[in-house]
Amino acid sequence: MAEVSQAGVSDDPDGGNAKFKKSSHVAFYRRQMQGPNLQHRALLDTLVLTEKGAHFELLESDKQTRLLLSLSPCKNDTVRILIDELQPIKARYRVPDVVTAEPQCEQLRVETRTKNSVTLSWPPGRHQVRVWHFPFQLEILCENEVIVTFNSKGKLWFEAIQEPPRVTSHGSEQQLQQDDTSLLWRETFKQFVDVKANGPSSIGADLCLHGFSHVYGLPEHADSLQLKDTRDGEPYRLYNLDVFGYELYSRLGLYGSVPLLVAHKPDRTLGVFWLNASETFVNIHYSLTDHQAHLAKRPRQQPLTDVHWLSESGVIDCMVLLGPSPQQLFSQYAQLTGYQALPPLFALGYHQCRWNYNDEADVKAVDAGFDHHNIPYDVIWLDIEHTDGKRYFTWDPVHFPEPENLQQHLEKKKRKLVVISDPHIKVDPNWSLYCEARDGGHFVKDREGQLYQGSCWPGKSSYLDFSSPATRAWYSRCFGLNKYKGSTPSLFVWNDMNEPSVFYGPEQTMPKDVVHYGGWEHREVHNLYGFHQHMATAEGLITRSGGSERPFVLTRSFFAGSQRLGAVWTGDNVATWEYLKISIPMLLSLSVTGIVFCGADVGGFAQDPGPELLVRWYQAAALQPFFRGHSAKTTKRREPWVFGEVVTAAIRTAIQQRYCLLPYWYTLFYQAHTCGLPPLRPLWVEFPKEQSTLSVDSQYMIGRALLACPVTEPGVQEVEVLLPGSDETWYDIHSAEAYKGGRTLSLPVTLDTLPVFQRAGSVVFRSTGSGSCTAELQRLPLTITVGLNSQGAADGDLYLDDGHSFNYRDRKAFCVRRFNMLSGRLLCRPASDEGTFACDTVIQSVIILGLKLKPSKVVVHVSGTKDTSAAFQYTGSCSMLTVRSLNLRVAQDWDLQII
Repeated sequence: MAEVSQAGVSDDPDGGNAKFKKSSHVAFYRRQMQGPNLQHRALLDTLVLTEKGAHFELLESDKQTRLLLSLSPCKNDTVRILIDELQPIKARYRVPDVVTAEPQCEQLRVETRTKNSVTLSWPPGRHQVRVWHFPFQLEILCENEVIVTFNSKGKLWFEAIQEPPRVTSHGSEQQLQQDDTSLLWRETFKQFVDVKANGPSSIGADLCLHGFSHVYGLPEHADSLQLKDTRDGEPYRLYNLDVFGYELYSRLGLYGSVPLLVAHKPDRTLGVFWLNASETFVNIHYSLTDHQAHLAKRPRQQPLTDVHWLSESGVIDCMVLLGPSPQQLFSQYAQLTGYQALPPLFALGYHQCRWNYNDEADVKAVDAGFDHHNIPYDVIWLDIEHTDGKRYFTWDPVHFPEPENLQQHLEKKKRKLVVISDPHIKVDPNWSLYCEARDGGHFVKDREGQLYQGSCWPGKSSYLDFSSPATRAWYSRCFGLNKYKGSTPSLFVWNDMNEPSVFYGPEQTMPKDVVHYGGWEHREVHNLYGFHQHMATAEGLITRSGGSERPFVLTRSFFAGSQRLGAVWTGDNVATWEYLKISIPMLLSLSVTGIVFCGADVGGFAQDPGPELLVRWYQAAALQPFFRGHSAKTTKRREPWVFGEVVTAAIRTAIQQRYCLLPYWYTLFYQAHTCGLPPLRPLWVEFPKEQSTLSVDSQYMIGRALLACPVTEPGVQEVEVLLPGSDETWYDIHSAEAYKGGRTLSLPVTLDTLPVFQRAGSVVFRSTGSGSCTAELQRLPLTITVGLNSQGAADGDLYLDDGHSFNYRDRKAFCVRRFNMLSGRLLCRPASDEGTFACDTVIQSVIILGLKLKPSKVVVHVSGTKDTSAAFQYTGSCSMLTVRSLNLRVAQDWDLQII
């Protein structure tokens, strides 16, 4: 949350964004875009082959700058391109903690060598890399076809670190000499002056993606799923900022950054991962060119996408992920930066939040309201007002005098409490936590070596230096039950304002010349700041439990790798239809770049939604990974029952349906945790060869089985739904009616419904009821819905564990069951030999969609028992068979034979 204007979205006359830079305000961007292309040569005779790849020296002709190019092909079809100064006068920053382990490298061999180029290959021989002498280019080939060219446009840029210029003393202040060189060492924006300790040290490079005309990713921006050509305006900016009520369809950086671009065409998906945590801009140009295809008889027009990355500092560390399928790309990226943490089951339920619930009585009243109105939920949240004067790890002694009793009250119902913990610490010499952090050296410092102080919710604040491992360890210990008085094991955490947000700072964040652990300037680590707080918080909750319990931590600021730590939301949105609509491409962009546990504030954080908008937002968010209602203190109360019974009933239905579908959602998160597959998927992920899906960002797949098309317009009575796949069949989950794919369907809707379809060939698992929370849900039997394809087949997996501990990992206490239907026979079998989990979960009923003929009987066979007949009902109008009262254990092998 940011400072909220009482009058509306923003108190800024320029729409809230005048405090933020455009690219024209940024010196390194201007230098690179306006300066001449630098001419680099690859010195081919310097080639050295190593176990980790190959090294070349590069020479820039004008300034005779020598660079070292390291080229590493990895076993997971990833090519890493690393460029640094050959002999820097001091080390340049390299991003730590994001790449989980150094990728295993393949042994390169020289395939061909000429005076102009060297071609390298590695097993099994599908891919090659060709390095050209002059002008330097690096081509990545697959099946002898160039798919990526690095430095295609000659935009490689590397400003070598220099000795600082002379200084002269003017009074008590040291001033840089005002010549052309020294001006590069300081930069002014509004009243803020940024003094650069290492001078100008920006980097840049361009890549041409051959054959691609659709690229995605680069969150976080409030923009369409497919990235736009930037020749018509601003580049995409990656710089974590607190942008309250952010402008829609803007390329301004928001709360988090993932420098991963995903390109897709029908026969290949590839990624470009630019590992740099400093301020970064990305320009994208789409074009066509004549192309001589491999073995083609004549040239044809081929699309190209040119991607130009520009960063303020650091090294060039660029990884090209070669796919070729979307699923392989997701796996390649997860192997680099980590898989999605498997969340505790309660975290996938509904969360109720407000800035702020007034006191303990208010929290208990809201909790009771959910029970009274028969609406399930799992977590209630407290914002900054729950603390004693905005001091984190404390409680307001008047409004929250008995926090342990409050948590125990919720825990009796198996519900949880989440509280906020921000990175700024109130400057208070009488507060022991502040003194401990100060005396332990855990705060960042200004460029003069003094404690940096900024302003945030408590007023004058110091900011924790989460780039320091010692500070992260100290912060983690603060969550211990003996340290965090009033906390219990059912308390979980929300990291906010961690871009970091600094009121009245440059762009409402920390100055770039603030100094962190290791002497690095803030400019180097900016986009990592929230990631490192998230890391420390998650580790603190794990340590609190003795390593036995999974944490839940929500963060606003994030970076590549944040998926390993918890959940993310899209920040301070607004209660309008436009923000509901933009939330879908924003969440899809996060999902394709690994941040899969994501959501948007239901109803909009700022301003007041009307009843219809609120209902539609609940319906959409119930079909998205992270599901939380949240609103600012300036808004009217909007618990689900305050708008009258019609609205309450519609919201109740949406939330109950979410809970019923949680067995399916939990399985999808297991797949994300083990395979890197996002639960929320753009249509093209599941239908990669269909051109009609490539620009769709108003609907999406939930896993491979369900297609959702949320209603995002007011007063809608009919919606247009694209059903992909001319050879596919889709079943309306409400009516069970079957529709052929490869068409756009006009479907009537009411306030109570939104379109969701099950894909033929899939199996979906639901609970038979919603309960009051996920703990009750785990005790309920399941229903299986089987959607038959044209061959009468379907399959799907179900994952089960205890829902909260690390026993699934440490003791292999889990099971994955595969349900497969073919030739009229549904089988329940283990999906693999790994894992054992003693559970009593049963299948109560089976629904089979697309069964053309009424069966004469249904026979149940359970291993070791006598076959029995099952009662069934056949509805011929929609070809649906329902088999009830089965009571079949999920963990046991059994068959269901349709005769």
